[in-house]
Amino acid sequence: EGVEVAPGAHIYPGVHLEGSTAVSAGARIGPDVFVVDSTIGEKATVMYSVIRGSEIGDECEVGPYASLRPGTILERGSKVGTFVETKNTTISEGAKAPHLSYLGDAIIGARSNIGAGTITCNYDGYGKYPTEIGEEAFIGSATMLVAPVSIGDRAVTGAGSVITKDVEDGALAVE
Repeated sequence: EGVEVAPGAHIYPGVHLEGSTAVSAGARIGPDVFVVDSTIGEKATVMYSVIRGSEIGDECEVGPYASLRPGTILERGSKVGTFVETKNTTISEGAKAPHLSYLGDAIIGARSNIGAGTITCNYDGYGKYPTEIGEEAFIGSATMLVAPVSIGDRAVTGAGSVITKDVEDGALAVE
């Protein structure tokens, strides 16, 4: 009850749809996907993943082995790939986090790339803080973004950096 699947959606084996969930036309879900209280847009693809309280836009890619926690919003054409976890995060149009990252309490700008092993360090033991990444930013592999922090449009972080200060538009940050 509460699940709506549009005509033309493809549901593969091992898919569990629960709660207030909607799957749009042309979406491909599965195999082995668990979705609860979420929406999946037209022509989106989700495989081998867990989706809870999230909005997946049109033409998005999720998985394999992604975990989208409540408050996740994927805008048109964005990607959350292998072993990526998100929570309370917006990944804007055309942005991608292809693999091995944690993105919590973050806004990722359009067409930005999140390198493998990136973590938004959003919790200091007392409170949670936001991370903002501008448009067309390139976050190098294994970057730790210690919130609250803001990365500007077209900014780049060096691989392995621990970013604790805001980065201006178009700047290179190595810390």
